[in-house]
Amino acid sequence: MTSNQIKEIARNHFAENGYEGTSMAKIADDVGIKKQSIYTHFKGKDELFLEVCKDVFAEELSFVMNFIDSHKTRPIEDFLLDFLLQYKERYEMNNSTKFWLHISFFPPTHLYEQVMKYVYEYLDKLEELLVTVLEKSMSDGEISSMIGAERATAAFLGVLDGVFVEMLYGGSERLQKRLDASWYLYWRGLSND
Repeated sequence: MTSNQIKEIARNHFAENGYEGTSMAKIADDVGIKKQSIYTHFKGKDELFLEVCKDVFAEELSFVMNFIDSHKTRPIEDFLLDFLLQYKERYEMNNSTKFWLHISFFPPTHLYEQVMKYVYEYLDKLEELLVTVLEKSMSDGEISSMIGAERATAAFLGVLDGVFVEMLYGGSERLQKRLDASWYLYWRGLSND
């Protein structure tokens, strides 16, 4: 048994039940150890939660950087739409993404500042990376440069936020409706057509 096994089981519990709904006893049961053994690796639930947060935020940022690196030669329309669709798929299939999204919107009150530090680091890095992608697309003439890369990125992140909200609250039908409408208007405003 390692701290990584404990963190993996804890992540699944936090993703499904939130911070408040997750018990250290249940994590220990699922790992196959006594509750006291968790404290050999972590001081308590807060430390375990924050360690899981750190790992998950690093994983999400790694996803973004890998996505950008492996899709950078695609047309910008396909790149941006696929980015949104990948997050939809990741949320449906990946407990890390589910955990990340839940805690980004609903951090435990007493850990708010620590969690939001990770959230803002992620968002700032995402914005920085997307500005660079959009600047290149504008200089290549793929999209209108009149809007500006920073404004286009901020608008894209607004579309992504809307998708995230529907992932949390709306269900697949509402999510698809929000995604289709938001994407249509965003792309019309950005494209040279």
